[in-house]
Amino acid sequence: MQTRDLSPSALTHLENSSSDRTAAVHRATKETDVSVSLNLDGQGKANNQTGVPFLDHMLDQISAHGLIDLTTRCVGDLHIDDHHTNEDVGITLGQAFAQALGDRKGIQRFGHFIAPLDEALVEVVLDFSGRPHLSYGLEIPTQRVGTYDTQLVREFFVAVVNHSQMTLHIRQLDGINSHHIIEATFKAFARSLRMAVAIDPRRQHEIPSSKGVL
Repeated sequence: MQTRDLSPSALTHLENSSSDRTAAVHRATKETDVSVSLNLDGQGKANNQTGVPFLDHMLDQISAHGLIDLTTRCVGDLHIDDHHTNEDVGITLGQAFAQALGDRKGIQRFGHFIAPLDEALVEVVLDFSGRPHLSYGLEIPTQRVGTYDTQLVREFFVAVVNHSQMTLHIRQLDGINSHHIIEATFKAFARSLRMAVAIDPRRQHEIPSSKGVL
């Protein structure tokens, strides 16, 4: 007869493995129709199709380096420009983060990473504080990367921050190539996310705040 390990460590593992930190959000307006599904405890599987190739590439970075399974679909008014698609994908992704985290019980809450990409070096610090705030310090030297308007990087993070209710600081420490600067930013953001949403085994049933709420 097989016996089952019911030690405290085994019970903790069973409880964590059965927790569901997934989300599926659909947002439709007259400008875009966006669907985002994600699993915070994934393996970095990405399937992102927004109609904006560079944005898809950046979403893939969030997935791969954050170990978040992420599927994004968007049909947007690209005949106008990429702005509405970029912003609404950010809004929906932020809502999905908020949904998957729930009351944020047990998470590490804070994340910090510095990512290099060749000459570029970008620092990201975030806090799932419940208080949306963005400090944005990128100086991107060109107006476009391919067809993507580099002003949209800030708009994407504004949308994510406001709808996930995180505090986010982005600082460019070095860099002269626009593609490198932006990609290093998304990689640092992904690794910071991975750290912040990880479960703290010392207080997995508690909200990580002295106030008792986030």
